[in-house]
Amino acid sequence: MGICYGKLASPENHDPSLSPTPKKKEEVSTKKEGEGEPGVTVAEERTSKPWTSPFFPFYSPSPAHSLFSKKSPSVASEGGGSATATPRRFFKRPFPPPSPAKHIRALLARRHGSVKPNEAAIPEDEGEEGRAVAGLDKSFGFSKGFTSKYEIGEEVGRGHFGYTCTAKLKKGESNGQQVAVKVIPKAKMTTAIAIEDVRREVKILRALTGHNNLVHFYDAYEDNDNVYIIMELCEGGELLDRILSRGGKYSEDDAKAVMVQILNVVAFCHLQGVVHRDLKPENFLFTSKDENSQLKAIDFGLSDFVKPDERLNDIVGSAYYVAPEVLHRSYSTEADVWSIGVIAYILLCGSRPFWARTESGIFRAVLKADPSFTELPWPSLSPEAKDFVKRLLSKDPRRRMTASQALCHPWTRNYNDIKVPLDILIFRLIKAYLRSSSLRKAALRALSKTLTVDELFYLKGQFSLLEPNKNGCITLENIKLALMKNATDAMKESRVQEFLLSLSALQYRRMDFDEFCAATLSVHQLEGLDRWEQHARCAYELFEKDGNRAIVIEELASELGLGPSVPVHAVLHDWIRHTDGKLSFLGFVKLLHGVSSRSVQSLAKAR
Repeated sequence: MGICYGKLASPENHDPSLSPTPKKKEEVSTKKEGEGEPGVTVAEERTSKPWTSPFFPFYSPSPAHSLFSKKSPSVASEGGGSATATPRRFFKRPFPPPSPAKHIRALLARRHGSVKPNEAAIPEDEGEEGRAVAGLDKSFGFSKGFTSKYEIGEEVGRGHFGYTCTAKLKKGESNGQQVAVKVIPKAKMTTAIAIEDVRREVKILRALTGHNNLVHFYDAYEDNDNVYIIMELCEGGELLDRILSRGGKYSEDDAKAVMVQILNVVAFCHLQGVVHRDLKPENFLFTSKDENSQLKAIDFGLSDFVKPDERLNDIVGSAYYVAPEVLHRSYSTEADVWSIGVIAYILLCGSRPFWARTESGIFRAVLKADPSFTELPWPSLSPEAKDFVKRLLSKDPRRRMTASQALCHPWTRNYNDIKVPLDILIFRLIKAYLRSSSLRKAALRALSKTLTVDELFYLKGQFSLLEPNKNGCITLENIKLALMKNATDAMKESRVQEFLLSLSALQYRRMDFDEFCAATLSVHQLEGLDRWEQHARCAYELFEKDGNRAIVIEELASELGLGPSVPVHAVLHDWIRHTDGKLSFLGFVKLLHGVSSRSVQSLAKAR
C-alpha cells in the first residue's frame, strides 16, 4: 500500500535538490510529463530494481523517478554515450494553480511519524493527533499468546507499515493449518493516526464478512512488540504478477473475469459503507496458482467507514491509482471506482492511463489529462470495453458508474449470470427525489421515459432486489428489509441504517417501478453520455405535453426554495419562455439537476 504525496514547483521556488532521478534505459519515455499517455508498460516496470524513498523506506512511489531524490546523475543514452538529466521545464505565465496535493509529502511524514529535523516542514496545523506524541497508548485489547499458538514461517510480502509472513497453527483441531500473518511493529506506530489506522483496519476486517472475494480474517493478536493480523493464506500471488506473466495485458474475456470479481467485492464493501482507498493490482491475491483461481481483496490498512452522505478529505492511496477528487480532498466511494478503472485500463492494454516522470506529474495528469484510447491495442478492442473503461475513468465522480452499475454494463453483465448487488446510490437518489419540488419530479418522470433498455437493466435489477409486493410497489419497509438482508457489522459503523430516517416520507406511500425509475436515475451520469442531448430533448417534448405549465418567477423561486431576491429572480428569468410563461428547455435541464439555492445565488453574483 502507498500514500501518494507530491508537489508542483514553479520556476521561482524550484529546489535543485528535488530534481527527479533519471530512469533506467528501459524506463525512458518519449511522452511529455503530465500528458497522461502511457509511456511505460506495466511489464517494463518490473525490469528495473524497485526504488524506495530514502526518507520513507516503506513507501515506493513511481518505479521511475522520485520527487524526493537528492541527486540528478547522468543516464546512459541509447547509443552507449551519456546524456544529462532531463532539464527543468519552465511554464509561461500564468503558471497553473498549485496541485491540490501540494502538502502531500508533509502529510505522509506526519501520518507515520517520519518527520526528521530539516527534512520536511509541516505547512499546516493538523492538530495534536497528527503529530508524533510521546507516551502513546499502544494497547489494542487484542488476543495474547500469538507465539504459543502459531509458528512463523517465511516472509511473503512487505508494505509501508509492516510485513506479511506465512504461519501455521501449533495445536488444536486445525493443527498445521497454514495462514498469513500481517506483522505490524509497534515501534513504527509513532503517531495517534498510525495507531488508529491499525485499530480501524482490524475493525473493518472483523466487520466485513461473508463475501467470496474478500480475504478471510481469523483473529488479531498483540504483544509488547507487534500486532499480528491473522488471515487466510492466498498462495496464487498478486494480480500484478499475473499481469506481468502475460506480457502486460489480458484478453477481453480474461480481463472481464478479473473485473467482475473486483467489482463484486467493491460493490459489497460500498454497500456496507466501507471505502478501500488503495485498490491496485498488488492488493488482489489469487487463492491458488490455478488459471481460474478465485481473486481476493486484501490490505484494508487505508480503508475507512463512510456514511452515505459523507465526504472524506484525507489524501491516501497510490499515485497511479488515485482519483482526481482525492487530490481535491472531497471524495467518497466513487474514488475506489476510479482505481478500478485504472486497473481495467492496464488489464486491457498493458499501459497505465496516466503517467509522468515525477509524482507531481502523475497528479497533474490525473487532474488534467485524458487517457488515450487511440493507440494499440484499443482500436482492435470492442466498443463496449472502451465505453466501460471510459465511464469508470470519468473525472467527475457524479458521472462515474458505481461498482454495481459497472456490473450491469453491456460489457460485463452477461458474464456467468452474475448477481448484481444492491447499490447504496439508489437510496441517495431516492432521498433527493423525495425532497424535490413537484415540478422537478414531473421533469424526472419525463426523463425516465427516455431511458434505453441498457439503462433500464440496472434499475430493474435494483428494484427486484427490494422485493416489491404483489402489486409491484415498494415502501420504506422493503428498503429496510433489503438492507437488513445484506447487512454486516460494518453497516452499523458506517451508520447506513440511520440514513433510512431521511426516507421516512416513503413510510406512508408506495412507489411503483415507473416512479422508482424517475427517483433513481442519475441525471449527471446520463449527461456524461454521448446521447445526452437526445435524452434531454425527448424528455422535454414529453414534459411539454404532460408536465409543463405557465409559471411565474415567484412561483418558480418558491418551488426551488429560494427567497425573494432580485438577483436570483434575474437568473430564473432565463428559465421561462417569454411567449407563454412556461419552462424553457434551459430551465428544464437546470431543473433536472436539482438546482440548489446556493448554486442559483452564485450564478446571480456572477451576473
